[in-house]
Amino acid sequence: MNQLIECVPNFSEGRDEAVINEIVQEIKNTQGARLLNVDPGKATNRTVVTFAGSPEDVIEAAFKAIKKAAELIDMSTHKGEHPRMGATDVCPLIPLANITMEECVVFAKKLAKRVSEELDIPTYLYEAAASAEYRNNLSVIREGEYEGLEKKLKDPQWAPDYGKPVFNAKSGATVIGARDFLIAYNVNLNTSSTRIANAIAFDVREKGREKRIGHPVLGQLVLDEAEEPVRIPGTLKSVKAIGWYIEEYGIAQISMNLTNMNITPVHIAFDEVVRKGMDRGTRVTGSEIVGMVPKSVLVDAGKYFLAKQKRSVGVPEEELIRIAILSLGLNDISVFKPEERIIEYMLEEGNRNPLNKLTIRDFANLTSSESPAPGGGSISAYVGALGISLGTMVANLSAARRGWEEKTEFFSDMAYRGQVLKEELLNLVDEDTRAFNKVMDAFGLPKTNEAEIAIRKQAIEDANVYASEVPLKVMETAFKAFDIIKPMCEQGNPNSITDGGVGALCTRTAMEGAYWNIRTNVNGIKNEDMKKSLLKKSGNLMEEGIKREAEIKAIVVGKLDK
Repeated sequence: MNQLIECVPNFSEGRDEAVINEIVQEIKNTQGARLLNVDPGKATNRTVVTFAGSPEDVIEAAFKAIKKAAELIDMSTHKGEHPRMGATDVCPLIPLANITMEECVVFAKKLAKRVSEELDIPTYLYEAAASAEYRNNLSVIREGEYEGLEKKLKDPQWAPDYGKPVFNAKSGATVIGARDFLIAYNVNLNTSSTRIANAIAFDVREKGREKRIGHPVLGQLVLDEAEEPVRIPGTLKSVKAIGWYIEEYGIAQISMNLTNMNITPVHIAFDEVVRKGMDRGTRVTGSEIVGMVPKSVLVDAGKYFLAKQKRSVGVPEEELIRIAILSLGLNDISVFKPEERIIEYMLEEGNRNPLNKLTIRDFANLTSSESPAPGGGSISAYVGALGISLGTMVANLSAARRGWEEKTEFFSDMAYRGQVLKEELLNLVDEDTRAFNKVMDAFGLPKTNEAEIAIRKQAIEDANVYASEVPLKVMETAFKAFDIIKPMCEQGNPNSITDGGVGALCTRTAMEGAYWNIRTNVNGIKNEDMKKSLLKKSGNLMEEGIKREAEIKAIVVGKLDK
């Protein structure tokens, strides 16, 4: 499987569109690197660019962009609200798929070495790539910023990891590293007071504030036995934060870096700032995400806010994201477009579920045309999606039923599980068609010599195996729907008993249709052991599916007869 990494360089230019476009164009022109987002900030005078691709392609694109930034940005005249020390201030590599952090470190070092050698820019390594523990933290490396860099380079303790300790007045220095996904997140306040914003930032950030006697700012520092200031920790782990005033918006913000979204996710950070803001007499009006985020960030936020409302979280993905945007106030100062800000959506753009995007009429029309795909396999997956959708509907109606409040969590959990299965089956609608196309493509390969014949033969074998594995996945996924549909028919809203029953009928149809596809597709497989294994798995699963459908039909008919 292909390795995939993300790169999020921060360039010290957020106002000159021509300069930003030239830098970004270097990334666009690099084959294999996919530009995902460009997020300039006028007040910070900084642009965050997000792109992804294979490791070699990404570091090639990153080098070209760093080189162009060095040509166009003069740090000696740069001013901006955000801490910075170079034309390309920081350039992290983030593992996305099929690659370890250790492998990302190797690529980070390769990029840093090339930048220092070919561009004469001192480079530092940070986070997972750091050469020493005291260099892990970006803010520590950047302390003193560009204005203090010349002096810092003369300190042997702060010699760059790559390059000579010589001050590059035009380009400054660049920090390159490998890290987990970091979310740059700002919360908006109904005040212009930087003092209040900083106070809230100190309340929530992990390192908190220095402890003082008397006045919280002017009072005497409390020192420990080593004569170091004692700190009062903040309430949020894995969070860095400062307060600032954004002239562009006319408001103060809490600017946070969430360095581990599994420890402190966006919605928890938001709610904590809301609480601390109220304690200090100010109100949160909304927030903004800088750059891009994984889909899970907004899905989890949507679930969190729905759960707080005692509502079912088992709603479609799009609705969870909509709730997250509303609840976090992500449209407060600019329009938040999920299709442009969610990494998975951008990576899949142009090849994202083409059948899923059709209207039901267009889907039926396409199926009824002369085209051999979509065929029975895709239809089976779609029928399965409709089956679990009915079971999920019953769960949601039951969760919302008055007088059943003590059961809301149970039905909400069932509905969410149903939504997950529905999404898997909808994806399999397209995957079955792609599997069919792979078979056609394999048969279309050249066969003019022995080498080509061997390649074509293996491609056909692999394609036929895959064309059988996809409907098996449809069967396995659809079968899980019975675990939701049965309890919904037994315990769910009695007014929806037949909806659950029809869901069971659809599920059995989906399984049997996929089973027939397996039986015909395995005929093209030469590996007899593989063929027998696929037939045995699917046959056993079909037998179980027939039994489960019969159990649910008996429940439905029994209740109808009463």
